[in-house]
Amino acid sequence: MLNSITKLKSKLESKVLKNSFWGLAGSLFQNVFLSLFYVLIARHYSVDDFAKYIIANSLYQMIVAFSSMGLGHWFIREVINHSDKNKLAAKFLKMQAYFGIFFFSVNLILAFFLYTDSTVRILSLLFAANIIFDNIIYSIKNVNIAQFSQKKTVLVLSIEAFSKFVIACLLFVYPFSIIYLAILLVITRFITLNLFLRIGAAEGFTLTGFWREEIPFSYIKGILSKYWPFAVIGSAYVIYWKIDTLIISKILPLEDVAHYENSFKIFSLAQLVPVVLSSTMLPKLVELHQKPDKTELQAVYKKIFRILMLYGLGAFTFTYSFADELVPWIFGEKYAESAQYTKEMFFTILVFPTSLLQANMLIAMKLEKLDMWFNINSVLINSAICLIGLYFIKSLSIVNYAIFISFIIFHISQDVVLLKNKIVGLPHIVGYLLITLITVCLYMFLQTKINDVILFPLFWIVIGLLVMVIFFKTKHNLKF
Repeated sequence: MLNSITKLKSKLESKVLKNSFWGLAGSLFQNVFLSLFYVLIARHYSVDDFAKYIIANSLYQMIVAFSSMGLGHWFIREVINHSDKNKLAAKFLKMQAYFGIFFFSVNLILAFFLYTDSTVRILSLLFAANIIFDNIIYSIKNVNIAQFSQKKTVLVLSIEAFSKFVIACLLFVYPFSIIYLAILLVITRFITLNLFLRIGAAEGFTLTGFWREEIPFSYIKGILSKYWPFAVIGSAYVIYWKIDTLIISKILPLEDVAHYENSFKIFSLAQLVPVVLSSTMLPKLVELHQKPDKTELQAVYKKIFRILMLYGLGAFTFTYSFADELVPWIFGEKYAESAQYTKEMFFTILVFPTSLLQANMLIAMKLEKLDMWFNINSVLINSAICLIGLYFIKSLSIVNYAIFISFIIFHISQDVVLLKNKIVGLPHIVGYLLITLITVCLYMFLQTKINDVILFPLFWIVIGLLVMVIFFKTKHNLKF
């Protein structure tokens, strides 16, 4: 009996690891091709057309972040113990289709209310159609997560990402307008949905006739009333970044929309490492937090925190040194000005990686509702500083510094909770702030004296040696 339990546990752990591997590998593969797609269309279209595309796409992304209502968590929990998994999956898909139709209307109303430009309105109409497709795809992706079939999700989404890259390449052979580009993207998404329905679902699930499943309104209402916080948590991050795009589009020139999105595209690539690392650590943090003795939890947490702090400093110093050369090379000379705004946005990378880890620590402590309120507070602070600052100074720099300030407040709010729960001490919090501040100020000062090509590697060789000395001293408890 014990042997059977051990084998079952080993098999389950293997499935989890494989599921995680396919999720990570797929994310990296898709990001490469989606980033190439973004760069190619940025280089091909005029700044005005590209900015209008970004505005319509940002509005769509902000709405679609809400449209699923975060019910993936509900489905994953329910499907494990449900006797008729196909029936539950069909209900889930039909619910998501209803939400998609509702938020499709919301997207259109907002687009026509906020913007008078015909191109933005047409693009918004096209992108809004994707919301319905996205919600059904979202449901199938969660079916696959629950059934350890991430490989199928990765396969279909990788085909889509590569297809978008091919479409962008066609622009340099047979140029077409930004409207036709959007039409091709909607068609691609529709094909992706059909691939998911026919070959992309987990074994044993038949999803093609989900719309025939009866689902009363009281059933949907009961689920939403219980699980609504997940909708806020799941959408807060997207809204945080995309609401700034909409604010910029209403107050600043169109080219600033493009500069902001270019900066964010580079920032989003830099954040992949901390996102993956902190997400991977969540199960371990949950496991250690359940133990009465929190010594091991504190040690593991601080170790990962230091790694993420160093990563943030490394990403910032690299960008601060080389953005002026790299950004125009990536996006084209017409976006040379994006380099300065990228450097400003990368002040946030100093606090973003450790904020992610702290958010996962709060979830491990079952304080996700508190994390939700911190996220809401951060969105409100960011938006308020943007609107007030832009009223007096019409500059994209205001937006970048608003993001940085709101993230500092977000980080400190988390620090206070972790301090109260004795996960960290005051020296840890103060030490992190002082080390970050001193390192950044020192690097910015040295940059005025030393060439970046020499400074960056030399600076990090010295830091690497210091880290090795501290590690060696701590490990062997030596006194110098």
